[in-house]
Amino acid sequence: MNAKKEAQTIQGTKQEFLKIFREMCYARNAWQVWEDLISAIACSLANSTDPDKTNVQYKEREREYAQCIKRLGGVDKPAKCFAIMVEALERDPEQDFLGELYMELNLRNHWKGQFFTPYHICDFMAKITEGNIDGEIEKKGFISIFDPACGAGATLIAAANNAKKAKHNFQNHILFVGQDIDRIVGMMCYIQLSLLGCAGYICIGKDKSSGICLCSEWRYGRYDGCFIVSNQ
Repeated sequence: MNAKKEAQTIQGTKQEFLKIFREMCYARNAWQVWEDLISAIACSLANSTDPDKTNVQYKEREREYAQCIKRLGGVDKPAKCFAIMVEALERDPEQDFLGELYMELNLRNHWKGQFFTPYHICDFMAKITEGNIDGEIEKKGFISIFDPACGAGATLIAAANNAKKAKHNFQNHILFVGQDIDRIVGMMCYIQLSLLGCAGYICIGKDKSSGICLCSEWRYGRYDGCFIVSNQ
């Protein structure tokens, strides 16, 4: 009953998230806690729908998840943070929930030139670079949208929301591809797009050789025929 009552009181606000997040920072700095939290959630999402429980990647994610949860002091607080993320994007999908928290906590990497573009700017860019979606879907059955510096995914989220407003079924007809040199922000993008039901994958690094797939496996990616949406 207590768990049910608590679930009903979650509002999906940044204040709720930050309160629980800071409780996990009593003996560690914010970056260490954030890294473990995001990694644990990404690994959990990926493994929850991986059909092959015997592959090497599945076992590696299980091991990483267990290590992160141990450092976080148990599963309860990370689970609450995840529940808040889910509620936040359910109530308002037109936002970069994790990206805004990342910037608010001053976690950005100055050496990598990280500055996340505000969501309203991403929304404007998505509108002006939309292209002939109807024609491409009619011809190929789907389109791909690629952001080569995806960060936490604000631009791809905006593209998904604009497609939805235009009556396109983005969950069935759009492949979302993101790439970033930072593993943690790439995972943030993966988490948010997964929760929004977007199909696609996120590549971590400067090349295209590996990625976190939104249908939850590690795989190679190609970007042929993509609509390029970027803030660079």
